[in-house]
Amino acid sequence: MKIAITTDSNSGILPKDIENQNIFVLAMPFLIDNKEYFENVNLSQEDFYNMLSQNAEVLTSQPSIFNLTEFWNEILKDYHYIVHIPMSSSLSSSTQTAQYIASTEFEGKVFVVDNQRISLSQKQSVYDAQKLASMGKSPAEIAEYLTATKSQNSIYIMVPDLKYLKKGGRITRAAAMIGSLLKIKPILQIQGGKLDSFQKALTIKRAKEIMISAVKNDLEKRFANQFASGNINISVAYTFDKAEAIVFKDELENAIPNCKIKWIDPLSLSVSCHIGPNALAVAISSEV
Repeated sequence: MKIAITTDSNSGILPKDIENQNIFVLAMPFLIDNKEYFENVNLSQEDFYNMLSQNAEVLTSQPSIFNLTEFWNEILKDYHYIVHIPMSSSLSSSTQTAQYIASTEFEGKVFVVDNQRISLSQKQSVYDAQKLASMGKSPAEIAEYLTATKSQNSIYIMVPDLKYLKKGGRITRAAAMIGSLLKIKPILQIQGGKLDSFQKALTIKRAKEIMISAVKNDLEKRFANQFASGNINISVAYTFDKAEAIVFKDELENAIPNCKIKWIDPLSLSVSCHIGPNALAVAISSEV
C-alpha cells in the first residue's frame, strides 16, 4: 500500500527538502499587481519582499480545481492513496475545495485532512503523516490521527510594524495610527487556524520575552507530557530576516531548560503578506 502525502507551500516545505520521498507540495498562487505568481516556482521569498516593499497589491488565492486535479492524478500514477494536508480551513477555502474534489473525483483514493494548521505546525503534520505511513497505518487512520491531534499546536508571532495588518484589514486605520505612534509591537497567536491578538509590547525585546513566557507556560501545562517524553517540536519562523531568528532561537534555548529548536524557517507567504517583513514567530507542535 503506497501512500503519498501532499500539502501546499504554506507548509514551508521546499522541493529540495523532499527529493525521493513520498511528500509532494502544491505551490500556492498569488496575484501581485494583477499578475499571477506561484510560491517557490516563479515567486521567491526575496522577490516577494521586494515587491511588498514597493507597495505592490498582493492578493492571496487558492489552487485552481484544474491544478489540484492534475496534481493528484499525476501522483496516483505511482501511489495507491493520497493523504492531503492543506492550510487551515479557517484561513482559506482551499480545504473545502479539496474536500469537494476528493469526494467527487477521487472517492476512496484521496483523504483530505482539515486539522487547521499552517506554516511550521502544518509542516509537522506532513512529517507525522509520513511517519505514520511508514508504520503501516492506513490513509483513514492517518487522517483520523491528524484530526484528533489538531489542537496540539501553538504559534506566537511578533509583528514589528502595523502597516500590513492595516493594509490587509486586520486592524482599523485609527488603531494602526495610534499603535504606530505608541510604537506598539503586537504579539499574535494562531490556534485552531485563526490569527488572533495575544498581547502587546512597546519594544521588540519585550515582545520576545512575552513569547518566551508563553512557550514556557504551554510546555508546563498544555504540552507537559509530550515535552517530558520528547515528543514535541519547538521551532522558530521569521519574515525576511533570518539573522534575527537565529538570535531568537538562542534566547529560547537559553531561557527554557531542555528546549532544542528543531527548525528555523521563513513563514509562509500567505501569512507574511498580512504581517510584513522582520516578524518573528515560535511554534510548538506535538509529534508522533
